Amino acid sequence: MAGATAVWTHCRENPASRKTKSGYRVPKSSVPIASLTVAALLLGVTTAQASVKGAPPSLTKDVISFFGFGPDQANNPTDPAMVPDRTVLLPRMIEPVAMTDIAPPHLPALARETPRVEYPLRKIFCVEYARLRSGLEVFGDAKYWWTRAKNLYARAAHPVEEAVMVFAGSKRLKRGHVAVVTKVVSAREIIVDQANWMNKGEIDLATPVLDVSKNNDWSRVRVWHIPSGQFGTRVYAVSGFIAKGLTRQARND
Repeated sequence: MAGATAVWTHCRENPASRKTKSGYRVPKSSVPIASLTVAALLLGVTTAQASVKGAPPSLTKDVISFFGFGPDQANNPTDPAMVPDRTVLLPRMIEPVAMTDIAPPHLPALARETPRVEYPLRKIFCVEYARLRSGLEVFGDAKYWWTRAKNLYARAAHPVEEAVMVFAGSKRLKRGHVAVVTKVVSAREIIVDQANWMNKGEIDLATPVLDVSKNNDWSRVRVWHIPSGQFGTRVYAVSGFIAKGLTRQARND
């Protein structure tokens, strides 16, 4: 019986526990633990309030901050959304740039082709060279080309590129002369390619021709002399310009 009484003593209800009105039994030993918990919380709140007033940080402050309490949570630097933007934009005046201060872009000048002389394998005359370059089917001496081009091609008083300039016959140019216009430089200057101008059967390329007529009608011209590098002193009469494929001018008759 003594052994049975010992077993019963270990199995019976703990006299330290009691039944509450709600039917729960709370051991007496748990009451001090709950009191300590409440005391810790109150101590934490008091410490947090003291830290706001300037008290030195403590372990309790770190614990409270870990659980999300305390005034420092509003300025938590680990939250990107709460980092204050300290960038300050100050107004600045933009000075206008005067257009006169802007230098225009440098454009290289157009290089003019240098007048030069070429010598073919055989001597070539001005009329056959002009036919080859222009495609005009006009034959005979050069001084007759202006008349023979009537009703065949457009004739113009002023130079046209790819047209044939007809020199009238004279004491110096007994058979006349023809040259092909390659470029109109200005109202007074053109560039021509021609053959046999110096009576050597040569081809004269990029030769300048200057209008010296009183009314700028291209009736009288001076021709560049390639050997001396300047315009010749002689003045030559011009009948006009024959152009292939252009509309006839009102002057054509």
